[in-house]
Amino acid sequence: MPQRTVRFRIRPDGRVEEQVEGVSGDACLQLTDRLEAALGTVEQRQPTAEAFNTPQVLTQSQSQSVEPS
Repeated sequence: MPQRTVRFRIRPDGRVEEQVEGVSGDACLQLTDRLEAALGTVEQRQPTAEAFNTPQVLTQSQSQSVEPS
């Protein structure tokens, strides 16, 4: 699993900036939703290129052949 990082910068005027790395798509909003609610009103969101990536789903298939008797 790739590393996920959430960085915060607290400005002198009290504003908090949040940067998320290693999370694709809507998972970023799900990850930070409760944190943002606890911090207060979100004034601005600026998605990174990573936010537009679709999460990769790994699938595995297995085939089996049956020989007639």
